[in-house]
Amino acid sequence: MLSPSLVHPFTLRPFTLRPFGRLARVRAAISTWAVVGAAVFGSACDRPGPSPAPTRDVIDSLFARFAQPGAPGASVLVVRHDSVLLRASFGLADVEAQVAATPATNYRLASLSKQFTATAIVLLARDGMLALDAPVRDFLPALPAYASAVTIRHLLTHTSGLWDYEDFVPDTQVVQVHDADALALLRAHSDRLYFAPGSEWRYSNTGYALLALVVERVSGARFADVLRARIFVPLEMHDTFAHEEGRTTIPRRAWGYTVRNGAVVRTDQSSTSAVLGDGGVYSSLDDLARWHASLDRAPLVGDSLWRATSTAFTLTNRTPTEYGFGWFVDRLHGRRRLRHHGETRGFTNAVSRFPDDGVTIVVLTNRTGSEPWDIVDALADLYLP
Repeated sequence: MLSPSLVHPFTLRPFTLRPFGRLARVRAAISTWAVVGAAVFGSACDRPGPSPAPTRDVIDSLFARFAQPGAPGASVLVVRHDSVLLRASFGLADVEAQVAATPATNYRLASLSKQFTATAIVLLARDGMLALDAPVRDFLPALPAYASAVTIRHLLTHTSGLWDYEDFVPDTQVVQVHDADALALLRAHSDRLYFAPGSEWRYSNTGYALLALVVERVSGARFADVLRARIFVPLEMHDTFAHEEGRTTIPRRAWGYTVRNGAVVRTDQSSTSAVLGDGGVYSSLDDLARWHASLDRAPLVGDSLWRATSTAFTLTNRTPTEYGFGWFVDRLHGRRRLRHHGETRGFTNAVSRFPDDGVTIVVLTNRTGSEPWDIVDALADLYLP
């Protein structure tokens, strides 16, 4: 039993655009460790119960390195249908100030941000403001002519053949790159595609930087403002931002670190951290719980477009890839899975959704190279029925 002094209310209210039914108050600890086995967002009486919750010792063992004194931290969320099974934090969000990580701590999501960029694009498609199979040059005429066959769908699915702009940013560069710079780098350093659009799959951050520019061109607004107005505010993700230095302030911000030979070094920003479309969103467990609840109950883009988002792209030779719109699509132990990882200097994150089981697992860390996907897979073994 959790002590009342360690518990505070956590509420998911109906969303502005499409309420998803009766929502109840969730209570969970924000101290070092908490498992909430019976907390619910809504009624789940018609569903089979979850697997027995793992013991505290088992969970502690998975996160032991984050709980060391003076260590950068981690936060973990496990949700099954309407029930929060695990919501916990370990270690420090700010090592210098000795500020503990909590479920409200905001981490840089890195490539987990791509799901929000994809959603913004699909919302514009739903509204009739663009077509997913339209050429990207219709919106970004500065894109080189050799990329004239590249479509919005190709950018979403990493099948464009465009070179990754990060290949052209030297490790020694200190001036930060922005989304528009990705297009400029492509024009300056590349004279061809890796392959014909749609014929192969190759992960490229360029695609998502360009998608952010498309959002701005079509909407007439800043990309960060579109995400906030169309996604974060409607879902009551009030502390989630596409971070622009000098324009947004991240509350309860986790700072990024690298652990080298036992020493903790702050490594919070890289030269590409200002690129928003491929990795610039900060968010917390509490806000991500609202995001993932919306995907289960009422996707902002609607059910049919959500199915397109979560379906793997098929190449022109009819070979299926393992990527949809901002999500890897594969199987784990025979179960259908949507997943993504996020890696940048100072932060490493992972998420897995198991749609047929209703289970979502999120691990966020403010540490370089922490490999949280291994923890996510271990938690899947523990929590999947």
